[in-house]
Amino acid sequence: MSAVEEREPAPAASSAAGGGGGAAAMMAAAASGPSDPLHPAAAAAAAAQELNHPELEEGPSSKKRARLEAESAAGSGSAAGGAAGGAAAGAKAGMEHKLEERLYSVLCCTVCLDLPKASVYQCTNGHLMCAGCFIHLLADARLKEEQATCPNCRCEISKSLCCRNLAVEKAVSELPSECGFCLKQFPRSILERHQKEDCQDRVTLCKYKRIGCPWQGPFHELTAHEGECGHPTKTGNELMEILDEMDQNHKKEMQLYNSIFNLLSFEKIGYTGTDFCSQTCHKKEVQFRPYRTDDFITRLYYETPRFTVLNQTWVLKARVNDSERNPNLSCKRTLSFQLILKSKVNSPMECSFLLLKGPYDDVKINPVIYHFAFTNENNETDYMPLPIIDSVECNKLLAAKNINLRLFIFQIQK
Repeated sequence: MSAVEEREPAPAASSAAGGGGGAAAMMAAAASGPSDPLHPAAAAAAAAQELNHPELEEGPSSKKRARLEAESAAGSGSAAGGAAGGAAAGAKAGMEHKLEERLYSVLCCTVCLDLPKASVYQCTNGHLMCAGCFIHLLADARLKEEQATCPNCRCEISKSLCCRNLAVEKAVSELPSECGFCLKQFPRSILERHQKEDCQDRVTLCKYKRIGCPWQGPFHELTAHEGECGHPTKTGNELMEILDEMDQNHKKEMQLYNSIFNLLSFEKIGYTGTDFCSQTCHKKEVQFRPYRTDDFITRLYYETPRFTVLNQTWVLKARVNDSERNPNLSCKRTLSFQLILKSKVNSPMECSFLLLKGPYDDVKINPVIYHFAFTNENNETDYMPLPIIDSVECNKLLAAKNINLRLFIFQIQK
């Protein structure tokens, strides 16, 4: 065969090679991409191949070409859409967190800089104070004999000038707060109920605590512990020792109430107050008014006007923190009182007495009965602590213009 004849099939071979190269390119693209023909990347590659080589398919219509272009655009945009969605979710969470921080700074108390837990008061210019700080400011002003002012704008504040802000109280109750046991977020309005009843990590005591079991732990471990607790298997003698101790504590509590009921059966009972009416009753409030001593270093004390009970004249005195020079500088506050007999008596007058809260106060006082024998030479009792629960309750008394209490005096007949 001549050289000319060998060269004649070359164009056909080259065209076949060209066709084979296009097919090889398609196979390579398919091999390099996902094997699934429904995968967006594979569909996009196929669509692009068909668009670049229309001769591979006999006359694709314009509608089909538009569909292939749309599939290609959708395949390339799916990954970008997922990334954009994640970024949007992160941005939304960040905005919510920043919103809570801004609300916290707006609704917090101007004194303690914490969110109020109960009542919210505001001055005439709208500055917010929680109930504890508001009462504390009023008590400090009474102790210093000054007018209480708002710490922000220095306008005068008092129970008559300030009012509660119910809108802020509602808004604060809906803000999230972290449970101290499970560390989850809950609205403040339901947080207390969650911590007492629903939280599985709240601290609980064994039901056999009454017979000496000292265990305490998370609620979700309570059932397992009670199933293994050894106290139900104690002997009768061991249980009797525990029950005797419980009885002793119960007797101490009942002794107070029995003493009060016994005193109420006495013939001569003296009382000062507004809601009591009997032959020995004098309808007058026991009001402690603030005074200052004449010493070089003046000290604050409270004293009542003279009042008559059991046909005798009496005076009550009280002092804050045992006559501390500047009780306004202390966060811990206590009140102690002294009962003084001002009139003369022919014989020793043995009495029992106690102080209770006034009719319009919400202060919490635990009743305690005191005993003393009054004579002309010994007519003053020692200063005895007023049994107030804590400093917060003491501030409630000090914040008022006058301290109103009820005094009961029982004369013991021999």
